[in-house]
Amino acid sequence: MFEKTGVATREMVMTKFPPMERINKGPVAVVECYQKIPCNPCQTACPAGAIRIGDDINNVPQRDESLCTGCGICVSKCPGLAIMIVDGSKSAETVEFRIPYEFLPLPEAGEQVVGLDRAGQPVCSAKVLKVMNPPAFDRTPVVTLEVERKYLYDFRNFRREAKAHG
Repeated sequence: MFEKTGVATREMVMTKFPPMERINKGPVAVVECYQKIPCNPCQTACPAGAIRIGDDINNVPQRDESLCTGCGICVSKCPGLAIMIVDGSKSAETVEFRIPYEFLPLPEAGEQVVGLDRAGQPVCSAKVLKVMNPPAFDRTPVVTLEVERKYLYDFRNFRREAKAHG
């Protein structure tokens, strides 16, 4: 399926997430790389050494959740937009996601958006908490969103609601 659609299966997704105990402890990177490609900006960017590619630049990145601080530097550095930060420590009902977002206009804090799955299908409502776009992110803004916990493994992106004209 993945080879035809490019959309990861639930089983593939589950292999990239740390255990729930780690998610509930605080922010942690989820690196959704599934294929060997020559790439390593995540390893280079990680100040904690939590993401490793190894000697072969084609290796799929491996994340050590015990070393990951959830700083999020890797999120804007990944050219494939394959990294996000998840944080389940703030609420029993919701999870915070920090994801790269390269569409304009950017959303604003407080805005309600449509949460999308990996195939781009609507799955939930999400609330924008923060938008970061400093020069160091090299034109890859990072948006922090609050999503119901039950969508932890489904949510991957969002779209803004169309504004009514009138």
